[in-house]
Amino acid sequence: MNYDIFNLGNVTLQSGERLPNAILAYKTYGKLNEHKNNVIIFPTALGDQHDQNEWLIGSGMALDPDKYFIIVPNLLGNGLSSSPSNTPAPYDMDNFPKVSIYDNVVLQHQLVTEKFGIKKISLVLGWSMGGLQSYQWGAIYPDMVERIAPFCGAAKTWSHNYVVLNGLKASLTASVPSDKLNQLTSENMRTVGSVYAGWGLSQAFFREELYRELGCESIEDFVGGILEDSFMKMNPHNFLTMLWTGQNADISDNPIYKGNFEEALSHIKAHAYVMPAKTDLFCTADDNEYEAKHIPNSAYLPIESIWGHFAGRGINDADNKFIDHNLKSLLALSANR
Repeated sequence: MNYDIFNLGNVTLQSGERLPNAILAYKTYGKLNEHKNNVIIFPTALGDQHDQNEWLIGSGMALDPDKYFIIVPNLLGNGLSSSPSNTPAPYDMDNFPKVSIYDNVVLQHQLVTEKFGIKKISLVLGWSMGGLQSYQWGAIYPDMVERIAPFCGAAKTWSHNYVVLNGLKASLTASVPSDKLNQLTSENMRTVGSVYAGWGLSQAFFREELYRELGCESIEDFVGGILEDSFMKMNPHNFLTMLWTGQNADISDNPIYKGNFEEALSHIKAHAYVMPAKTDLFCTADDNEYEAKHIPNSAYLPIESIWGHFAGRGINDADNKFIDHNLKSLLALSANR
């Protein structure tokens, strides 16, 4: 096992539901310094696990383990942290409780403070739903977080994004009778990959046949050989749990901000580099631009890429360099304290 487990005990979630013997899986890179002020938090996105964040971690990069102590917490529901697939009955499968973004970040905070005694965080960053968690960290722990960097991720699930996610859900749940969801298997995830293909990449990506750069000779090879296969590696019940988290995400939906989205954004004290992909059909640049305008110390830095949502996925070298360059600039800024 190449990761660690933090035992959370019996957790009462934001929904009021109980999650017994909850665990948070995480991996660390680098060493915590004596002053405990070299900390970076890099949460995972929907469907990802910690090793899928490693493309942005390395010597000489912004996330340099020779300089920083990098913690990658796994999203609840991703198969490593508490999930439908690893939780005993009666909380397994489709009986797993509803988990919010707020729940994830509060439990990550518990890991950071109780396990490591950390009081300041240099940077929280992430792609997609990982980026959403970076916004949430900045909003509910404004005096702890010095910088945030969401890329291809929004501060809430905007209405159109909700509809897209609902389409992914419908493509999965329609494959079995509604009273037999426990019969879902990884094979049922194939259609989710097919639906996602039209949203994860831009029109220009397909028009210019950039899937050939991934070794695919045709659209069919790309959709069937890469996207469908990647989704079929996920447990369908884990996917539905993470999908619910995503569909109901809003950094203001908590006891602190009580649904006031602009207030939540305005209370982020951290320097924020907001990096959408200009062609993202999923987490749109327009939504991110609106969010950035409400964060006092923010820079709006769109990624000029036709890789759509995948511009933040660590696949295209030019996009990776853009993100890494901006992260270096962000880390060079003095904290707003």
